[in-house]
Amino acid sequence: MAELESKIQARIIKRLEAEGYYVVKLILTNKNGIPDLLLLKDGVASFVEVKRPDKSPRPLQEYRMRELTKMGFKCEVWKE
Repeated sequence: MAELESKIQARIIKRLEAEGYYVVKLILTNKNGIPDLLLLKDGVASFVEVKRPDKSPRPLQEYRMRELTKMGFKCEVWKE
């Protein structure tokens, strides 16, 4: 059985926090499709959408990432 996305996220959060990032898990927001994680470090904000290796972002998630990128934020999809 495939690993749950929540377990993958927890591992990523732990690793990023060890690297000095302030990581916020975005759960319920006024923007459906917003990436899973907000990363803050050295005055820079970026976003990460976490997916299992066999999954891809939904169209709304892709749309939100394009919106954020146009606003100057780095957005990435991480698969583990």
